Amino acid sequence: MGSALVATALMAAACGSSGAQPSAPATPSAPSPAATTADGTGPAPSPSDLARVRVELETVATLEQPLAIAVRPSDPALYVAEKVGRVVALTGGAEPRIVLDLTGQVSLGSEQGLLGLAFSPDGTFLYVDFTDTNGDTHVTEFRFGDEGADVGSRREVLFVHQPFSNHNGGGLAFGPDGYLYVALGDGGSGGDPNDNGQSLSTLLGKILRISPRPSHGRPYGIPNDNPFVGKVGAKPEIWDYGLRNPWRFSFDRETGDLWIGDVGQSAYEEVDVEPAGSPGGLNFGWNLFEGTHPYGAAVDPAGFTMPVYEYIHDGGVCAVTGGYVYRGTEIPDLVGAYVFGDYCGGRLEAFEARGDRATGHRLLGPVVDGLASFGEDAQGELYVCGLSGEVFKLVPAGG
Repeated sequence: MGSALVATALMAAACGSSGAQPSAPATPSAPSPAATTADGTGPAPSPSDLARVRVELETVATLEQPLAIAVRPSDPALYVAEKVGRVVALTGGAEPRIVLDLTGQVSLGSEQGLLGLAFSPDGTFLYVDFTDTNGDTHVTEFRFGDEGADVGSRREVLFVHQPFSNHNGGGLAFGPDGYLYVALGDGGSGGDPNDNGQSLSTLLGKILRISPRPSHGRPYGIPNDNPFVGKVGAKPEIWDYGLRNPWRFSFDRETGDLWIGDVGQSAYEEVDVEPAGSPGGLNFGWNLFEGTHPYGAAVDPAGFTMPVYEYIHDGGVCAVTGGYVYRGTEIPDLVGAYVFGDYCGGRLEAFEARGDRATGHRLLGPVVDGLASFGEDAQGELYVCGLSGEVFKLVPAGG
């Protein structure tokens, strides 16, 4: 992979064409019951009417390689991570305010940098995911107040050695259960040469689920209902596995369903869904499957969780950017639809999920240069980051 810092490199490289019980999480929100189809197999039909949706983009700010968005409870600001190592607060029309600066401490390869952020459910702590100057992954905690992050409170939660410079994942989000979910790619190179995706002995190629506060002398706790707790040879932090490079995941704020955009190798991109109430332990198939297609030798798909949506590399696309199920109020016909995009194509897209199928897929119209990430504010309205510098809000056309 090249080390150029140009915006076009980040996700084009991602496509890879080349124990002790924790204390309870801080003020967790109760998980919503899974919304399922009549046969109980997946997300319920949504009320959206995608054929009628007309949207446009409203510029919120211009930053340096914005890459992730988070909100803090009872705080009006929108917090944006810049790939170069800064977290900035956006409040109304005010100038962006730096609340954390890690520049000089992060690696700046095409798929490296400050990659994710999340606030604890009570807003007391900020968690960031970044690759250090050696290229390894850190999840780090800072106590957070009105003036920003307290750098003196810095505490390392999780360290993961990265064997290659690409496929670092980097997404962070607190689930409806109050635990912190962490996305990690398969370790990089191409084709998963170390078979990390299917191995339960490594954290690479996984979604993790942890309680991020210290527990029994450890930097984090492991929920006792994680699916691999007590399994010999398996890492108990693992929630789901078989992922290549989960580039943005999110929880549906209404149903609690987990949505994952997983970047493909050289042929297919995929969107995966895990219904709320799942016990975890899902195997999304990589590196035995790319999308629904065997990667290499034919494999029986029984026991694997296939994507709800996939698309082929055609027409200038290269790498999925996972998004959100829209639950805002400003675009009523979009409610319940999953909004996502592709880094190279840049087009905003949406579909409805009915059971294990995507229906009503359509292009929404706007195109974002270097479509790197989506975000959601406290009201459920959606935002988009272009690695070229812009942060946009999705708004009704002509509104």
